[in-house]
Amino acid sequence: MLSVSNVSKTFVLHNQSGAKLPVLTKSSFSVDKGECVVLLGRSGSGKSTLLRALYANYLVDEGHIWVRHNGVSHVRDSDAISDTTNTCDVRRNRCEHQATWVDIANAQPREVLEVRQNSLGWVSQFLRVIPRISALDVVAQPLIEQGVDKKQAKQKAAALLTRLNVPEPLWSLAPATFSGGEQQRVNIARGFIVDSPILLLDEPTASLDEKNCQVVIELIQEAKQRGAAIVGIFHDEFVRQSVADKYYDISTATLRKA
Repeated sequence: MLSVSNVSKTFVLHNQSGAKLPVLTKSSFSVDKGECVVLLGRSGSGKSTLLRALYANYLVDEGHIWVRHNGVSHVRDSDAISDTTNTCDVRRNRCEHQATWVDIANAQPREVLEVRQNSLGWVSQFLRVIPRISALDVVAQPLIEQGVDKKQAKQKAAALLTRLNVPEPLWSLAPATFSGGEQQRVNIARGFIVDSPILLLDEPTASLDEKNCQVVIELIQEAKQRGAAIVGIFHDEFVRQSVADKYYDISTATLRKA
């Protein structure tokens, strides 16, 4: 579902005479259907940088990030993972297949948007939405963008908000007025409303109490059961142990079973 091959990333500090800060070096691992890989490493080791690179928020210096995608094919399914270290230019390799792989690290912007809409879900630490949009509409929006009926989308949004213990009187209000924990629960509901084949989770339980952490664990386990491939960062050891199938240590670039 997701294959990372020799990904490296260096930040250039322009306000410090162009000093270079290597963050990722030759990171390589893969994630299968129904599997959760948890990223490990000390603070500042590059966990969030790698996760943002998987979502194409950051460009990488080198390497490939192959995402299995249910849209227009850029590389044949049989070819993509047989050699993830090749220099294939996805912009020149087009063919029509249902089972496809896109190198999101080297894809064009419109291809990145297509992959995000159809194959790649994301839950960040912070909720960023347009002001004055109600919490219910914020959560329902990704489903509506996929063509789902508005009423049906809002029903699913309401169910998720209920499950995540967001009080119903808040649903009609803009999340900008909420507490940090309430905003995070809205963010989680938005991230899980679409059954994305691949989910990227950046500390989704950081602002949550024990009760709501357990709800998030259940949502992750249910996503795994339906076949989602998940990569996540979790500050809580109990959450890590509850959801991880494998651990990828950023500092040593090693993958091991949980």
